Order: sequence, then structure tokens, then C-alpha cells
Amino acid sequence: MINKTIFLAAFLAFISLAQAQTQQEVVDAIVKEASENSQLKELAFELMDGIGPRLVGTPQMQQAHDWAVKKYSSWDITAENQQWGEWKGWERGITHIDMVSPRVKSIQGMQLAWNPSTSKKGVTAELIILPEVKDSIDFQKWLPSVKGKIVMVSMKQPTGRPDDNWEEFATPESFEKMKKNRDSLEDAWRDNMRKTGYTRRTLPEALEKAGAVGIVQSYWSKGFGANKIFSAGTKKIPMVDVALEDYGMLYRLVEHGKKPEIKIVAESKNLGTVPTFNTIATIKGTEKPDEYVILSAHFDSWDGGTGATDNGTGTITMMETARILKKIYPNPKRTIIIGLWGSEEQGLNGSRAFVEDHPEIVANVQAVFNQDNGTGRVVNLSGQGFLNSYEYLGRWLHAVPESITKQIETHFPGTPARGGSDYASFVAEGAPAFSLSSLSWAYWNYTWHTNLDTYDKIVFDDVQNNVILTAILAYMACEDPQKTSNVKSVLPIDDETGKPREWPEAREPNRKGGLD
Repeated sequence: MINKTIFLAAFLAFISLAQAQTQQEVVDAIVKEASENSQLKELAFELMDGIGPRLVGTPQMQQAHDWAVKKYSSWDITAENQQWGEWKGWERGITHIDMVSPRVKSIQGMQLAWNPSTSKKGVTAELIILPEVKDSIDFQKWLPSVKGKIVMVSMKQPTGRPDDNWEEFATPESFEKMKKNRDSLEDAWRDNMRKTGYTRRTLPEALEKAGAVGIVQSYWSKGFGANKIFSAGTKKIPMVDVALEDYGMLYRLVEHGKKPEIKIVAESKNLGTVPTFNTIATIKGTEKPDEYVILSAHFDSWDGGTGATDNGTGTITMMETARILKKIYPNPKRTIIIGLWGSEEQGLNGSRAFVEDHPEIVANVQAVFNQDNGTGRVVNLSGQGFLNSYEYLGRWLHAVPESITKQIETHFPGTPARGGSDYASFVAEGAPAFSLSSLSWAYWNYTWHTNLDTYDKIVFDDVQNNVILTAILAYMACEDPQKTSNVKSVLPIDDETGKPREWPEAREPNRKGGLD
């Protein structure tokens, strides 16, 4: 009897060791494939340089969806474009902005998204700036003077140097003086805007109705050469964003009575109403095919740059992870879904539509891993308010090489996301979804939604780090014999109400964007 007991214990120990070795072999193979056969640079080239920015409703967005399906197919991964809505179709053309008086100078800038086209001859007119007004009545009296003019609608920045540059080189006294001056100017600008009765968003339409022939803004991103590029606020006249340096020069010329004139040629195409999609790839599970591990990234971008770090890096991370898993772990126990979502930038629309359209998947999610906020290595992981997230995420992270996990700060159980990126769409429905939050690399100032968000800003060593992390987490989540718990923690007290905070509610997607 003793011998049988010893034999059974030895046998179980052997089985346990064999399983551990098998797991380690898979992890080692993932690391080896990601390190020695990385496809990240080629994927980044094809997506960012070859296709370019992926603004929802543009031909480039559709081209990207089709490219992804073809790329997955080359890896023997099933994929399709799933339509979830419609959007205003638009295609960017050539933008030329030139000062033609009092001297000739080419101006650095670009047309804003979904703006109507000018004629090939463009629009030439004198620039004017917003007046200081007493109240909205005073502004209404001034408003007719915009007829036939191009109006500058942004504040003139007192410096084009970011704060870190000032801090490095200026005296402390000079730095503080600059900040106080800038704060004073910003307060005065906001107060004057309030007095007009309009906001930054509503003013362009009012100027257009009053007869302005163009709008010029400069949305500086507080970094050298970086401006944020979003959508136009006009329906018929050109609206362009101009670099801080040129904008300041033009503004000063107006202030000094030089009456500068600029010419704007902003060609674009209105393509009517077009369908919009999510690209969904699937590696079918073998033992628990109706439970799901979802690799998540938004596919769309704004189009000031090429959407490299927002969110080209998240996209190629999930695609490269899928390629490696298909090669190293082709028969996962649970089904792996790779979701490349459309129209995240306008309100998580693609992922919200997926969640709304596929409740049977959402109800059986093992885990969602989402990466969005730039090119840096993952340094933060929150449990998103799920009470027992530490137990399973901790187990999965244990399999990841220490060289990666030692950089990651965890927060359990954390608090649920209400927005920010696509994992929030799943969290709101109670599905355990987690953000692989990355190191900044000056993301907010220099690449997030700016004209500088291009291939050259990608840090491939960090993205490769994230591929290894994501692939191992996905593998461990698939292999875990237990279904993850989605029990919600009691949220902390809201300081304003004195009551516990409420779990975020699911929001409906906008399925007909830009069509009003």
C-alpha cells in the first residue's frame, strides 16, 4: 500500500513536471519567435508608410481593413471585416497655404478632417483676428466685419518652446515669469471667448454663417513642431490648422496693421455615405471554443500624421501576437479573437458596436488585452475593479520573463475605466478587460493626435517587449483550467456625492457618423 502511494505521488509529480516543462517550452518558443523572427518593422511599414492614416470614412481606412484580412490569411488565420455602421465618406487631397502679402511665404499647415474642398484656385483673402469684446452683444456687432475675410481663431502663443526646454535652459526666475505671463494670456483668452457667447467648437460655424471665407487655427500640442489635427467646424469654407511658428508670425502682422493675405488651396473629396467596419480575426479553440480571449486594438486614427503610435503600434502588437500564437500555439484551448476596432477616436464606436452585437461572446470572455497609448513598453496593469483579478492575472504574469514583468506596476483590484480606449466597452458590460498601459515616450505632447505621429517615432524594442507579454498572457489565459471571475469590487467613495462610485454603464455606439 505504501509502495502504491509512493508510486502515485511520484507519477503525479512527473505529470506536474511534464506540464510545467511543456508550458515553459511554449513560453520560450514565443520569446524566441518574437525576438528572432519579428515582423513588426514590415507590418509598420506596410500600414503606416504604405497605407497611411486611417481616418474613419476614408478610402485608406477601407484599404487598411482589406490589408489586414489579407495579412491574416497569409498566416492561415481566418479574418473578416464586419460592418457595424456608416460614416461620412471623405478623402484628403492637396493642401497649400501661402502668404501672398505683404510678402510671399509658404505656410506650414493642413486642412482639417471632413472639410469640404476649395476650388483648384483656392481662396485668397485678408486675415483678421478676434476682437476683445465686452459681451455677446458687442461680438454680434463685430461679426459682420468677417465677410470676405479669413479669421484666425486661436490664441497667439507667447513661446514655441515646450516647458521642459525652458526648465533646462532658463533661469528659474525667467521660467516662472514666462508661465505667469502665459497663464494670464490664456485666462484672458478664455474670458474673451466666453464673452462672445461661443466656444472653440461653435465659433467656426458662426463665422461661416456671417460670411467668412476661411478659418485658420493653431492647436499647439506643447512640443516642438507638434500640432493636434482634428476635424473641421465648417460646412462650406476651408478650415486649416497652421504651425505655431507661422501662426504667430501671421497674428503679429495683423496686430501691426500689415493686413496679411493668405491663399488656401485645400482639395478633398466628399464620398457620400460609406460603410465602416471592425476587422475580426479568429483562432478557434479546441476544448472550450465558446470561451474567448480577445486581443484588442483600435485600427483607426486621426490623419495629421500616419497614426503610428495611436494606434498603429497597438495594431501591429496584436497582429504580430496573433501570428506568433498561430505558429507556436495553433490549437488554443479557448478561442482567440483579434479585434481591430473602427472609429475608436470618435467614441469607441467599433468596440461598442461589437459588444452590443455579440452578447454571447462578451458573456463568455476569459480576458481582453488592449493596447493603445503609444509605442512604449507596458509599465502599468490595473485590475479594472474586478475583485479577483489579482488571482488570475498574477498567475499569468508569473509565466512572463522577469525582464518584462519587473517593469510593470500592478494595481488590484483597481477601478473600472469609463472611457479612454476600447477595453472600457467590455468593462462596462462586466467582461474582464485590461489595458496594457505603456510608457509615455512624450506621447501626449508629441504624437497623440498630432502631425508628428509617424513611423520614425516607433520604438521597436518596446513594441517587441509588448508582443512577448501579450502573447504569453493570451496563452496562459487560454490554458487556465478555471474560468476567470468577473465579480465586481465595491468602488471607493465619490468625494462629491459621499456615496460609493457606480460601475460604468454601457453606451450605444454612433452607427451613422458625420452624416448630420
